[in-house]
Amino acid sequence: MEQLSTIQQINSAIMFGNLTNTELSSIIDAVKWARSQLTKDVKNSIKTGQMVKFTSSKTGRTMQGTVNKIAIKYVTVSVPGWGMWKVPANMLEAA
Repeated sequence: MEQLSTIQQINSAIMFGNLTNTELSSIIDAVKWARSQLTKDVKNSIKTGQMVKFTSSKTGRTMQGTVNKIAIKYVTVSVPGWGMWKVPANMLEAA
């Protein structure tokens, strides 16, 4: 993928530029679509029983566990010593 600008330049343009509400809504829609595609890609690449890792928003730690169930929005991951976690698919990566 060709990078048109740096993330910092894009963020600055959004935060300090004079974009219209319609333009901002278009950016939001593009981000939602990209996040949805990322979720689909991750869900298609993982299988039940596979080892995955994610960073917990509760503890800030990187957790590693086994995929127990893949649902529409969340993937249930069994983390030894921490129990079962329902994690958004886009937060997972193969361990």
